[in-house]
Amino acid sequence: MARTPTNPPPSPPVPGSDVVNLREALEERYLAYALSTIMGRALPDARDGLKPVHRRILYGMHILKLDPGTAFKKCAKIVGDVMGSFHPHGDQAIYDALVRLAQDFASRYPMIEGQGNFGNIDGDSAAAYRYTEARMTDVARLLLEGIEEDAVDFRENYSGDQKEPIVLPSAVPNLLANGAQGIAVGMATSIPPHNVSELCDAALYLITHPTASSDQLMSFVPGPDFPTGGIIVDTPEQLAETYRTGRGSFRVRSRWFKEEGARGMWNVVVTEIPYGVQKSRLIEKLAELINDKKLPFVADVRDESAEDVRVVLEPRNRTIDPAMMMESLYKLSELESRFPMNMNVLVDGVVPRVLSLSEALRQWLDHRRDVLLRRSRHRLAEIAHRLEVLAGMLIVYLHLDEVIRIIREEDEPKQALMARFTLTEVQANYILDTRLRSLRRLEEMQLRKEYDELVAEKAGLDGLVSDEAQQWKTITWQIREVRKKFNPETRVGKRRTTFEIAPQTSDIDLTEAMIEREPVTVVVTEKGWIRALKGHVADLANLQFKGDDGLKVSFFAETTSKLLVLAANGKVFTLEASKLPGGRGFGEPIRLMADIEEGAEIVSVLLYTPGVKMLIAGSDGRGFVVSQDEMISSTRKGRGVLNLDAPSTATVLAPAIGDHVATIGENRKLLVFPIADVPEMSRGKGVRLQRYKDGGISDARVFAMADGLTWKDSAGRNFTVHKAELTEWIGARAEAGRLPPKGFPKSNRFG
Repeated sequence: MARTPTNPPPSPPVPGSDVVNLREALEERYLAYALSTIMGRALPDARDGLKPVHRRILYGMHILKLDPGTAFKKCAKIVGDVMGSFHPHGDQAIYDALVRLAQDFASRYPMIEGQGNFGNIDGDSAAAYRYTEARMTDVARLLLEGIEEDAVDFRENYSGDQKEPIVLPSAVPNLLANGAQGIAVGMATSIPPHNVSELCDAALYLITHPTASSDQLMSFVPGPDFPTGGIIVDTPEQLAETYRTGRGSFRVRSRWFKEEGARGMWNVVVTEIPYGVQKSRLIEKLAELINDKKLPFVADVRDESAEDVRVVLEPRNRTIDPAMMMESLYKLSELESRFPMNMNVLVDGVVPRVLSLSEALRQWLDHRRDVLLRRSRHRLAEIAHRLEVLAGMLIVYLHLDEVIRIIREEDEPKQALMARFTLTEVQANYILDTRLRSLRRLEEMQLRKEYDELVAEKAGLDGLVSDEAQQWKTITWQIREVRKKFNPETRVGKRRTTFEIAPQTSDIDLTEAMIEREPVTVVVTEKGWIRALKGHVADLANLQFKGDDGLKVSFFAETTSKLLVLAANGKVFTLEASKLPGGRGFGEPIRLMADIEEGAEIVSVLLYTPGVKMLIAGSDGRGFVVSQDEMISSTRKGRGVLNLDAPSTATVLAPAIGDHVATIGENRKLLVFPIADVPEMSRGKGVRLQRYKDGGISDARVFAMADGLTWKDSAGRNFTVHKAELTEWIGARAEAGRLPPKGFPKSNRFG
């Protein structure tokens, strides 16, 4: 029996259909879709900074004569006209684009003035377009300036019954002024808004210095100027790199101030939030972090905003440092965000390319020169037509009765006028179209004055068209006029975003800010128990200890202090004074607070002081100088500082304050040598401090030779041996030393 084939033969093609390769068809159609998205939707034109939908909205409003100062019209009317004439897409997409052009928190320089509910910074959407009204702003009029004077090319709309502009004249550098965002196929754009006044200054400099780099232009344009303000905390080097390459990001922080309250309390008030952050979502996220106890510094958050942003953050207690509290909030919330920059735009409206700051401004300046030349040529054509008409009108004035007779009596007055007075067809048509009541107002002086003025204007325009230097001079004047309208002293022109250098937070202990600073007395026993007494207690005579335990060391500290614990294995552990047990009981073993190896005894406990250097040494007589900053650890496992070879143990940890070191060995030999001979290291074995035949080091001290060497005897009395008396003990490092002076403690310790 025959087996049925697994893959049946393909069906014959349907009559009238074409057979195409699937791969080729997909590639062709996907490429067409990608190009349509890139050119017609997502990427702005480098010349006017607009996407097609925005350009069509503004041109549609221009046709409706919605100029500044005119009556508002329903947004439904605007959206309907734009969709029906120019933009065959969804009405909601057009309305969303219109709304964004009207939002002062989304657009740095809004192009549409809205009337009604156009949304807010909380993320609430605008009312339906049947309820809202709109008209253009002065910025939009600047973008459209000269569009009726053949300033730009037009093309047929999608239905072929109207014309729409390919690009707007754009008297404002809108690409950088308002920025743009869009996602195409395989590419995207993200351009932050900037200050128009600064952009005009940079453009003026670029006109006089055509080869100026982006770094040079940054002296005029230091960075973005977001409509919501904020603080940019990137370094100048990072900003320069972003503008040089056209790619990067900007780190934006909220602006805040400390508001004093009653009885020493205070609140932090946030007045500006990063661009693009919804205030309602920000507050909701902060509330979640507080409820989840991820913001230990903040007790409450309140939104007291009206027209301006006012977010109140209440600290848990008044001892918290506001700056530290805000640093923690910047890390965990959208009070700090990054705005990406990818200046990917359509160069000359055709080629997508990433531009630098100087290239973007050059695109706009070249476009302004093209607009100037086109408007000048258009005006020259108008002047030529008007001069021709005026020449004919002068003839009419000189022969008014004859002209009236010809018009009344001749069957073909047009040809008769042309033949009688040698007129052109344009002149004859104009004379015939002139109303009789206009003839009485004709005066030769007025006609000749207008004629002379037009001749002078024509000469000026002819010189402008033929002289590039004069063209740039005119553009310079135009840019200066625009800058006057956006003067930095005005409300709209004033810079809103400022620049600061973010503080280095890597070395800041944010948890310390939660601790209320109070004095304590740290008590450490011989068997390694530790506790903290409230206040600075000088008299510890009545202090109780467990069993046969006794006092090892005590010192004054604060609840915000850190303690360093040296174990016999050479590791140093860090304890927080705020976490020490209270002084009512016997305390707790230090081993419960740090992962100290079994059998490693506690050698020394001291108060951490930033920048202070210590002399550390082992029982083998080797040691070095180390900074306390190098001894701090952030984990229970501690930090290995002194490397030891068994059976040696860590023995000495003394402040390195002075110019000489005194060491005493178990063999009761004393040696004094300069501390300059001891190297400073962060960890290691160190160098030999004193040489021993048997035993090792017993104690060491760093002192100032001018003050002499001091020790404490068994009775608690202080003895001092001055430099002149120490001569026979002063030697070189690693020598054996000599027996100490009379009266030195038998314990072989300096006390």
